[in-house]
Amino acid sequence: MTDKPVSLASAPQGYANWLADLKVRIYSAQQRAALAINRELVGLYWQIGSDILARQAEQGWGAKVIDRLAQDLHVAFPEMKGFSPRNLKYMRAFAEAWPNAEIVQQVAAQLPWGHNLVLLDRLKEPKERLAYARAALEHGWSRNVLNIHIESRLLERAGKAVTNFEQRLPAPQSDLAGESLKDPYRFDFLGLSAQAQEREIEKALVQHVTEFLLELGAGFAFVGRQVLLNVGGDEFFIDLLFYHLKLRSYVVIELKGGKFKPEHLGQLGFYLTAVDTQVKRSDDGPTIGLLLCKGKNKVVAEYALRNNSQPLGVAEYQLVESLPAELQTSLPSIEQIERELTGPPTT
Repeated sequence: MTDKPVSLASAPQGYANWLADLKVRIYSAQQRAALAINRELVGLYWQIGSDILARQAEQGWGAKVIDRLAQDLHVAFPEMKGFSPRNLKYMRAFAEAWPNAEIVQQVAAQLPWGHNLVLLDRLKEPKERLAYARAALEHGWSRNVLNIHIESRLLERAGKAVTNFEQRLPAPQSDLAGESLKDPYRFDFLGLSAQAQEREIEKALVQHVTEFLLELGAGFAFVGRQVLLNVGGDEFFIDLLFYHLKLRSYVVIELKGGKFKPEHLGQLGFYLTAVDTQVKRSDDGPTIGLLLCKGKNKVVAEYALRNNSQPLGVAEYQLVESLPAELQTSLPSIEQIERELTGPPTT
């Protein structure tokens, strides 16, 4: 005799909520267990690599000891696939690249082994490696996304846009807003020539919005293109409108096909005023404007922003005629945005 599933219709009062809470706790426990296993594994790999380094340095063991070790460990642990000569050499390189055991436990061991291999292969400077490791950990980047961000030098471009945020936004929001913008932006996923016009670029960005969100960085959610604003009976259209989940602010992006001109900020500022008045809610932060242009004189941009009362930024964009690897990310949904705004479920 087999047990039949019990209908929730016959469950006692409060059961459905309790079940939902249990599911959240079970999922959280599974996640913690997986992270704990990963930490132990990466920590073990670091210890093995450190041992190999120490014995080669102190006792003069040659490179062939790694082949011998791989064979002996395979015999002892035939079910484990992590002890190949190639992986043991990576363990040695891993220990050499991360000599500080505390940093390993706090950062490197929190990432999957595959992520650490990307960091080892792509970044030779310790400071760069640590910065990208911390960013991958903070934003939950997949290995593929980590690869793309290293290739595009994302962290080196972060916070480089010309802005007036320090004067127009309260701390720490001004710091977060500044770090959320970069210069230049790379639109190499569009496959457009350098002569592409504004509307052509704008349309292509929406068609490739997942990649565009990846380039914009963590926290941006797409709201719309050519968003209609009715002001006093006249119609105006915003090029691109986003919402930043951490800033809890709308971000208006305007594209210009040529070099930056101070008068561009007047139009962008008008759009910010309209969004602040018609779109944003009372609990949203001030709307932020980002002007993207093909070129700029940094001093001219700084002068134009200096006495402007609204939070604005100016950055360049580059059109590179190449396509990156397939991205494994997705556009935030309305439900995801609501979850971000209301915070994680309580357990």
